[in-house]
Amino acid sequence: MNAVRIAVIDDWQDVASDVVDWSPVSAIAQVDFLPDYPASTEQMIARLAPYQVICVMRERTPFDAALLRGLPNLKLLVTGGMRNAALDIQTATTLGIQVCGTDSYKQAAPELTWALLMAMTRNLVAETASLRDGGWQIGLGGDLHGKTLGILGLGSIGQKVAQYGQVFGMRVIAWSENLTHERAAAAGVTWVSKQELFEQADVLSVHLVLSERSRGLVDRQALAWMKPSAMLVNTARGPIVDEAALVEALVANRLAGAALDVFSQEPLPPEHPFRRLPNVLATPHVGYVTANNYRLFFSQMIEDILAWHAGQPIRLLA
Repeated sequence: MNAVRIAVIDDWQDVASDVVDWSPVSAIAQVDFLPDYPASTEQMIARLAPYQVICVMRERTPFDAALLRGLPNLKLLVTGGMRNAALDIQTATTLGIQVCGTDSYKQAAPELTWALLMAMTRNLVAETASLRDGGWQIGLGGDLHGKTLGILGLGSIGQKVAQYGQVFGMRVIAWSENLTHERAAAAGVTWVSKQELFEQADVLSVHLVLSERSRGLVDRQALAWMKPSAMLVNTARGPIVDEAALVEALVANRLAGAALDVFSQEPLPPEHPFRRLPNVLATPHVGYVTANNYRLFFSQMIEDILAWHAGQPIRLLA
């Protein structure tokens, strides 16, 4: 038996074994692919106890202190991307577990953001359903040209979404706590205050990193500032938006609609209102789930494992 055992978990689509060639690690390890959803800490410990290396996908499975302490064989934790809020990196470091990441394909999330925005604007899901059911046109689509696109967080993803908006003839405004007039202007975007962002946006798209500062930032007050005709798009992280407040606004039609790819709890509970509200377009956190991104994630996970095994770890997060 090989000296090292590797578990590739969170492979919900069961594609990890085929999307890249894992043979480079076959000489040093046995690789097992585990596509199960996250379970209880006790179940995860029983499932993962034999493994020295675990490859995880973004924030799918929380590796908190209790889970990490229950895995005494674990030496290396590898995540897709260079940021994973579900990993207790401080505890991992204390336990002598190295944590490595990978690069990300930078186009995936902005492209999904724009796909959701356009589908919501033109009511495409309902129109497609009508056609499949034997019907025809059922409503009026909205328009983007001349409307205002608000960007909450003008980082690398926010800037790409802003560029899409500009191509479609939209006025683009932005705000975040660290954004300056100069940085906004350099991206061809108008800086506004937080309240002005929510008040003026016809479409408000969230592109902040989740932190204690951004958690719950889109709260009842912010949603109350928005026009009843406005739409909210969130492809960043679920907890940035107060979900209870958003549900209330959507139920009361104080907001025209929401297009959401991220949620406070994932997978989304079966009875969650976002699964049934008619003014919600929801997707199961697929913003980063593309062929290019997965090829990059898993190929660099293999590089991380080989470098760690050689005693020269790369892309260390801890």
